[in-house]
Amino acid sequence: MRIGTPREIKVEEYRVGLTPASVREYVAHGHEVLVERDAGLGIGADDDAYGTAGAVVVDTAEEVFAAADMIVKVKEPQPDEWRRLRDGQILFTYLHLAPDPEQTKGLLASRCTAIAYETVTDPHGGLPLLAPMSEVAGRLAIEAAGTALRRPTGGMGKLIGGVPGVSPAKIVVIGGGVVGTNAARMAAGLGGEVVILDRSLPRLRVLDDLFGGRARTRFATLDAIDEEISKADVVVGAVLVPGARAPKLVTRAHLAHMKRGAVLVDVAIDQGGCFETSRPTTHREPTYVVDGIIHYCVANMPGAVPITSSHALNNATLPFGLALADKGLKALIDDPHLRAGLNVHRGRITNRAVAESLDMAAATPEDVLAA
Repeated sequence: MRIGTPREIKVEEYRVGLTPASVREYVAHGHEVLVERDAGLGIGADDDAYGTAGAVVVDTAEEVFAAADMIVKVKEPQPDEWRRLRDGQILFTYLHLAPDPEQTKGLLASRCTAIAYETVTDPHGGLPLLAPMSEVAGRLAIEAAGTALRRPTGGMGKLIGGVPGVSPAKIVVIGGGVVGTNAARMAAGLGGEVVILDRSLPRLRVLDDLFGGRARTRFATLDAIDEEISKADVVVGAVLVPGARAPKLVTRAHLAHMKRGAVLVDVAIDQGGCFETSRPTTHREPTYVVDGIIHYCVANMPGAVPITSSHALNNATLPFGLALADKGLKALIDDPHLRAGLNVHRGRITNRAVAESLDMAAATPEDVLAA
């Protein structure tokens, strides 16, 4: 199979779909890899590194899309990219279709086979291709909050860990999954006062054991959310419903009861955000203020640390990508966990949560692959 990796064109996105190490693995499996010139500069990998790994470096994204049987990216395709996709071509990347009807229409019109990293599953019910970026985003959320809390950036002027004799910041994390756990780990490590809200008692028990008193857990009733965010200096939105839009757990009405200069970090913004007042921002302009509350809603947070992120992502995606390259669509038939990643196939939506979020019809992956 011919595999293609274009340079990412989303604003302030420095990650790359394939590292030179991954290219070498594809080539060792007998595949040809095309990489757009300068695609790896954001991680310090120049064209010579890709050439040494066995890739063919081409000048333009058009050449990559025109020649490749499978496109491996990081972020969802931008309009110029989805227009280059074609019938029968495989797209393997993050998609986040639920809040993005225009991208969905573009993928449907292309008749490509689009497999989303964020809905691929594992035997334990986890999301193995989302997990590494969730780890990165969760940790970055606290770094971002610490910066936003500073007075020169418009914050209230509080240090997350405080100092002896001065109370630390209170960090409320809504959602105890991978993002929430990593955010809480960072906040607790800096000395913050941490509360984790979640609706799963088994997960709260795990977190209680994990943190050993360094973070407090609480069942996420509406009353608990109201109470905790009114006292918070930072609220991290870390809620995930795989494939679907994130639920709006913090409304605009809540903002009136929060501290002025408090910070909301919406890590769920790729899935539409879990705060009513959230809208996507960029690393270039990461924050805005609503009713005196600072909002940080960068839609590609891990892109700020592309070396860490690209290598972590490639470690997770490589086995699945190689299976697709080796077997083509048969890989989806053989592996139910990879098949769970199928979101669009030849003009049909194949993920029920995506379809319901967009009020569109869905077909089952099994039916469209059989056809």
